[in-house]
Amino acid sequence: MPVNKKSKFNRIVTWLHLWLGLVSGIIVFILGITGCIYTFQQEISNVAYKKILFIHPQAKAIGAHVLPISLLKEKAQRVLGKDNPVSYITTYPNTPERSWEFMCYQPGDDKALSLFKSIKTYRSVFVNPHDGSVTGQINYLREFFARDKGSHTSLLLNPKYGEVVTGTATLLFVVLLISGFIMWYPKKWNKKHIDSSFKIKWKAKWKRINYDLHNVLGFYVCIIAFIIACTGLVMSFNWFRGLVYVSASASVTPPDFKTFHSDTTKNYPV
Repeated sequence: MPVNKKSKFNRIVTWLHLWLGLVSGIIVFILGITGCIYTFQQEISNVAYKKILFIHPQAKAIGAHVLPISLLKEKAQRVLGKDNPVSYITTYPNTPERSWEFMCYQPGDDKALSLFKSIKTYRSVFVNPHDGSVTGQINYLREFFARDKGSHTSLLLNPKYGEVVTGTATLLFVVLLISGFIMWYPKKWNKKHIDSSFKIKWKAKWKRINYDLHNVLGFYVCIIAFIIACTGLVMSFNWFRGLVYVSASASVTPPDFKTFHSDTTKNYPV
């Protein structure tokens, strides 16, 4: 349909779809690629860091007996150094072939623009829980998947800046999806319009094929892309998280958040 015969609403939708696509397209493309790569993080890491994450059969031959976690923490702390205290511990009591992780995370310059300058220490030591031997360590400031995740969440910028950029780009992408659906919607539900909206004309000229690839495939992935984008908005903006909670729970009262504290003064038989 010629542009001059379009309604004012359709012209506004077309304008938004074009310019929002140009503004957010590059960022959303980066988020998509890095997100796809990070999907396989666990599988690839288990292979790449097999000697660090998993215990050798000979090393766990002593049985399922686990040393006191205080002793394991002490051994990890020696490797990290006194200036890098253990702040997080990940144990695998039901997976005897896994080493336990003792992580030190210390924030850096809060005003730094770069993600890695905003972090002082991000490092883990892995310890065999059966004999206390150190299987290895990983510096996440240089680790591939940590950088990939940083690219996905904040474009390797300080999260206080980067998450606003990625969140805004994702919000624009949602508007882009909605405007694209409006533009795709068949004007008439007859065979001609249905075929042009649901099928790709492979025998047409390349411009038409390119248009159909965008228009038709865009419709088929629209719902999935919309759901994925909304999950990103939940992680980026508190107001959107609250909106989703109110919509899903039909309540404006948040659930009670209970904090539990372990009592280290009690002794239990082993």
